Amino acid sequence: MLSSKVIGDSHGQDSSYFLGWQEYEKNPFHETFNPSGIVQMGLAENQLSFDLIESWLEEHPEVLGLKKNEESVFRNLALFQDYHGLPAFKDGMAKFMGKIRGNKVKFDTNKMVLTAGSTSANETLMFCLANPGDAFLIPAPYYPGFDRDLKWRTGVEIVPIHCVSSNGYKITEDALEDAYERAHKLNLNVKGVLITNPSNPLGTSTTREELDLLLTFTSTKKIHMVSDEIYSGTVFDAPEFTSVLEVAKDKNMDLDEKIHVVYSLSKDLGLPGFRVGLIYSDNEKVVSAATKMSSFGLISSQTQHLLANLLSDERFTTNYLEENKKRLRERRDRLVSGLKEAGIGCLKSNAGLFCWVDLRHLLKSNTFEAEHSLWTKIVCEVGLNISPGSSCHCDEPGWFRVCFANMSDQTMEVAMDRVKGFVEDNNRGSQKRTMWNTRRRSLINKWVSKLSAVTCESER
Repeated sequence: MLSSKVIGDSHGQDSSYFLGWQEYEKNPFHETFNPSGIVQMGLAENQLSFDLIESWLEEHPEVLGLKKNEESVFRNLALFQDYHGLPAFKDGMAKFMGKIRGNKVKFDTNKMVLTAGSTSANETLMFCLANPGDAFLIPAPYYPGFDRDLKWRTGVEIVPIHCVSSNGYKITEDALEDAYERAHKLNLNVKGVLITNPSNPLGTSTTREELDLLLTFTSTKKIHMVSDEIYSGTVFDAPEFTSVLEVAKDKNMDLDEKIHVVYSLSKDLGLPGFRVGLIYSDNEKVVSAATKMSSFGLISSQTQHLLANLLSDERFTTNYLEENKKRLRERRDRLVSGLKEAGIGCLKSNAGLFCWVDLRHLLKSNTFEAEHSLWTKIVCEVGLNISPGSSCHCDEPGWFRVCFANMSDQTMEVAMDRVKGFVEDNNRGSQKRTMWNTRRRSLINKWVSKLSAVTCESER
């Protein structure tokens, strides 16, 4: 006999978001060895600034050599480290996070809990803030992985806050109240609201007005406010990034024990393989419990040592953040212009590693079945793995998340050529169908006319 976790399907990985990855892995694109393979545009990785980190490592070989002041630190790092983390690394993280926020927010390392990535951080917070069967409200569309990360092992439920394209998916008071009421009608105890700022999958930063609304709402309801700020360093256009902690400070709520922040280096530095994340909270009980839980997923001392040195280099981090934003903006512009040439529009974005792309005009009908059919064709025939809006719990068929920072310029060109070819073929097919429908109506009219003439003759 196996546990219900093993035999059940509550892991959330049977969605089209993950199924697209599986198709890609069967036939991955390679410029030389597999040029007809599937291009991965469903993975939010930042590979545009690796060369900056590689140059820094070349200039600091002693860090990779596990040396400090020409003396080996191997033995210290090889021995067991407690789950509080290396002080130098936590100091580096605090300064880096402060720099991203224009130093409008200061971070106390005693309020940090280190975790193996943001996945672990978010799940740990769910364990700390909610019981099985409790619910969190999340603005939709939202990151498909949350169905796994937040729910699978914790038993916590997600109730979407329905946001709409007509107002740019802004979070409104009506949408918050509607989600809260729907949760109660389902007999769910709402424990908090969780947002991703900037948004995944929208690629937009949450406005100060929305954050003010969210803090007022959660404070009035006496529930938790969790802000996953994993993309905070990717904001490359106005409006600038505003942390929930900054707005809380302005509202004299900066020491509120119900406000929590999640962060990671997976997106801003492009280091998902390093598994570096953290929880920041003013709640001592949450910090204490989460620290104990972090023993199930620690960051290796070698990783902490390397990044402590990198993050303490103020000149490097300043240059990196500016150059990375510039490259992200240029790549976003390349994607948007390429799609525009094919007659495809996007939600206006200012952050993240993806665009929210509008393919509603390519649907055969305004249904999620039609969206799934279009997605299947794009993945299997066009050879582009993109994420359908339904996997992000979007209420409106025809929107797709398309990632742009996980590939070379040459691969991006291949992807844009495929998009243009697909749209052109689709338009030709529509024209043929239109011509045939016109021809068919003409033939039917002629047939009806002849039939009427024969009938009239016989009547005479």
